[in-house]
Amino acid sequence: MTAVVFAYSSVGCECLEELLDSGVAVPIVFTHEDDPGEERWFRSVRELAEARGVPVILTPQRLGQEEAGTIRAAAPDVIFSFYYRFMIPEAILALAPAFNMHGSLLPRYRGRACVNWAVLNGEAETGVTLHHMVARPDAGRIVDQEAVSIGPDETAIEVFRKIIPAARICLRRALPDIIAGRAYGVEQDESKATYFGRRRPEDGLIDWSRSAREVHNLVRAVTHPFPGAFTFVDGRRLFIWSSAVSEGGGSHPQGGIPCGGGGALIIKEAQWE
Repeated sequence: MTAVVFAYSSVGCECLEELLDSGVAVPIVFTHEDDPGEERWFRSVRELAEARGVPVILTPQRLGQEEAGTIRAAAPDVIFSFYYRFMIPEAILALAPAFNMHGSLLPRYRGRACVNWAVLNGEAETGVTLHHMVARPDAGRIVDQEAVSIGPDETAIEVFRKIIPAARICLRRALPDIIAGRAYGVEQDESKATYFGRRRPEDGLIDWSRSAREVHNLVRAVTHPFPGAFTFVDGRRLFIWSSAVSEGGGSHPQGGIPCGGGGALIIKEAQWE
């Protein structure tokens, strides 16, 4: 089988390695330039592809006719997207069956920053979904899924580290059916679909009217390597990188900062801007 791959981050590396180790021919990998303003905690698809002798194309902000022509010339049997950050236009999806590896258990948590949102919302489980790509984001038929747990104090990066091997397991399990052309998948239940957008650094502002558990969830959802949760003290911005929820009960719990929604937050690590 010949596959054109769009990939980024450690999930992209794991899945690209799985394809190559399984004997899939990959004539082209499309990936992104690293953002100099972003802390890069993940592996480089570009470095992996070059080390394995796979031609790399660093993509522009928008995929267009030039990229579609390059893919058409490669005549792939299938197109894969593994944590690639841009929407792939229909003109490219029409060139071959296309599959995407998404970082949630669809149909829940469609969209961006799936792991961060799941941690912020206090979920006990998330995972990855391999699905058919269609015009609507993350809405295609589900081919396979792999779940991972989220502990009550785990940070987003700790959950991401579980997602990375889960994605490879999911792809490995589905690959024989994809190669055989029988990875039909099942339709998503639209009544259960949820969608979350991109998070920005300013979204880390703490709302102290929330409960201590909700504030703690925000802290662990956006702590390092992400921009962080913060508050203001006498006009100065204070980042809270690590926290815990006070064990004390009632409306005036012992220890920590009382929160309007109940409980108190214990600050374990903080830093002035």
